[in-house]
Amino acid sequence: MPERRIHRIAAIPADGVGKEVIAAGRQVLDALAEQSGGSPDGSAAGSFGFEWQEFPWGSEYYAEHGRMMDPDGLDVLRGFDAIYFGAVGWENVPDHVSLWGLRLNITQNFDQWANVRPVTFLPGVESPLRKADRMPLGWVVVRENSEGEYAGLGGRNLSGRGPGNEVAVQTALFTEKGCERIIRFAFDVARTRPVRKVSSVTKSNAQQYGSVLWDDVFKRVAPDYPDVRTESVLVDAMSAKFVLHPEDLSVVVASNLFADILSDLGSALAGSLGLAASANLNPERRFPSMFEPVHGSAPDIAGRGISNPVGAILSAALMLDHLGLPSAARRLEAAVAAVTAAGIRTHDVGGSAGTEEVAAAVIEELRSPQPPDTVWS
Repeated sequence: MPERRIHRIAAIPADGVGKEVIAAGRQVLDALAEQSGGSPDGSAAGSFGFEWQEFPWGSEYYAEHGRMMDPDGLDVLRGFDAIYFGAVGWENVPDHVSLWGLRLNITQNFDQWANVRPVTFLPGVESPLRKADRMPLGWVVVRENSEGEYAGLGGRNLSGRGPGNEVAVQTALFTEKGCERIIRFAFDVARTRPVRKVSSVTKSNAQQYGSVLWDDVFKRVAPDYPDVRTESVLVDAMSAKFVLHPEDLSVVVASNLFADILSDLGSALAGSLGLAASANLNPERRFPSMFEPVHGSAPDIAGRGISNPVGAILSAALMLDHLGLPSAARRLEAAVAAVTAAGIRTHDVGGSAGTEEVAAAVIEELRSPQPPDTVWS
């Protein structure tokens, strides 16, 4: 019998509903692991498992220590196979402090330059798009995750001149290397999809330096992928295309800011931000990658047990892919789809179920008998 593979995962629930959805996701992943080639009743170990270590970093940690994470936190995280992250942000910490102190501190220092955000239309979830009722929809937003407008370059100056005279400069960074690696990554993703097409998004009519460099790199790289169709679209036009012609999308690649906004739009069109998953990847695997739902900490519903765990669970499926467990990832995705199709949904997608109820339903679906040809990897 093959040796059981144990994957070391750092869990960082952080703030608000992040604590609830990460707890739900961990329960689902552990249940999935129990079924991975073990006995149906769970009495025998499966073919893989998880060794969890949870870290208390976040806004509560900041209130006690004056920082969002341990000073040696990055050194500690380096030893894990992956990071499972919840959400960051609370009223006691300015948003830019909480974001740069934890999430961006990890993504930037671990060079997690590829952010993958699938837009998934689940059965039983109502979409505001009429087309979703009559045709299959779904695409992937590939976001450059290390440069662009989120590179952290700039500053605030001249406050000494008195009220109303301060100047803020926010510099968007575009490097040829950064553009090329994310564009090639998007083409590689397109080659795994039924429709091989990459849509590049910029604002090159107004941003004549960074966006034009991106466009030039895209034109240079595209001939290396003759089997993939391409288009270049301005970001405002792409926003309209998401709504009017979503069936024409497969892989959308864009800079940090544009892809951030477009992926949120895509998730809203799919029914809720609570459904949206994401992966922050270091494709070279020099550092661990991080997997997190797209939704924020949602202080208005935190602690009420009604947050949607689907985004965190589908982020776990992306993590399984990264860990070399694609069939387990597909099984998890199928279980989520079966649960939403059965009408077990949280309030944000028209249901009445709570976080734990949805997670329990996914676990029950995972424990249902599998076809005899099911192969776990």
